[in-house]
Amino acid sequence: MRVAIIQAPNGLLPGSEEWRVLAQQIRDEKPEVLITNEMPFGPWLAESNTYEAALAAKSIALHEEGLVALRALQIPVVLSSRPVPAGDRLANEAFALAGGEYIFGHHKHYFPAEPGFFETEWFQAGKPGFHSVEAGALRAGFLLCTELFFNEWAREYRRQDANLIAVPRASGESVEKWLPAAKMAAIVSGCHVASSNRVGRVSDDLTFGGRGFCIAPDGSLIGETSPQQPVFVFDLDPAVSKRQQQEYPCYVKELSI
Repeated sequence: MRVAIIQAPNGLLPGSEEWRVLAQQIRDEKPEVLITNEMPFGPWLAESNTYEAALAAKSIALHEEGLVALRALQIPVVLSSRPVPAGDRLANEAFALAGGEYIFGHHKHYFPAEPGFFETEWFQAGKPGFHSVEAGALRAGFLLCTELFFNEWAREYRRQDANLIAVPRASGESVEKWLPAAKMAAIVSGCHVASSNRVGRVSDDLTFGGRGFCIAPDGSLIGETSPQQPVFVFDLDPAVSKRQQQEYPCYVKELSI
């Protein structure tokens, strides 16, 4: 199946010219699966170190509009995330659209707390657990941005028979840490690992770096997005993951302690 990763403009609005251009670039590639960046629509809330209920509500509403825009692409499977209410803050909810049907994935559990990424002020997990979603031959798990560095959950997705780990992210210009983390997630899970990112300058202290990437189940780099190629498509064969999950180190038994 053809899987698309993207680098999407920061502050993207459904119905805007930027969205129309990106949507056409995606359609031109005829993907069967699309992975977006983390909470792809509107401003990046966690730039501020102070939670603001009005901005949170606006982002929720904007991503509701985004669901309409994503469904209008008419791609069989879309993997993304969006803000939803969770007590006195938000949850970052991973989800799939499969044939337009909304399928819950999980709530982000791991949050940075530093300039540009004050996520602990804005987000909390409203529901526990890491759950894969199934759509035909595809079984996908999510690791939302920072969660990629906690690869015990990549191993958990292997136990759930996943063949793809989607990594919607909002990260800076360097991939020095991200690529090794993605390769390790692929190696320990036997899954394809694919990530999309925002791109664009927010302030003197924050620039989103783009560079979506996809990793094969053996840990090798398949390809990346770039300014010249904001949509990158690769072929995912579930049988490749199935074979890799019988190989070292995937077959090594887990501890029972």
